[in-house]
Amino acid sequence: MKCLSLFFLSILGLSAAVQAENLAVATSPLPDAPSYNRRFWTVENTVGFGVLGSLVAVDAITTQQGLSQGHREMNPVMRPFVTRGAAGEGVGSALGFGAALGTVYLLHRTHHYKAERITMRLMVGTESAVVVNNIAALH
Repeated sequence: MKCLSLFFLSILGLSAAVQAENLAVATSPLPDAPSYNRRFWTVENTVGFGVLGSLVAVDAITTQQGLSQGHREMNPVMRPFVTRGAAGEGVGSALGFGAALGTVYLLHRTHHYKAERITMRLMVGTESAVVVNNIAALH
């Protein structure tokens, strides 16, 4: 009999604990899920696009210097632009920079933040390699 009363008492205690837990959950609402909406123009993106813009400008200048020394544009997509002088070079560079900006912004809007950062760094690295290649070809 003592064992049976202990069993019922433990069932009653567990039931009270479960009901108290349900009551505590019902009275305190769950907090909102954390929001990962980040701003696009962070310091990292601002510096990245500033560096990319200056590299594009240096690429345009060194490309025009190379063309005036008899070199040939190696990029077949940019070749029609750069052979039209500084104005064509400016249009081609603006299109390339706009494509880079659009790609990174598209990744940002689709919440691919890691891919956004990787893509930005790859674009800066690639443009840096192009600039170094142009400078090496000029000397």
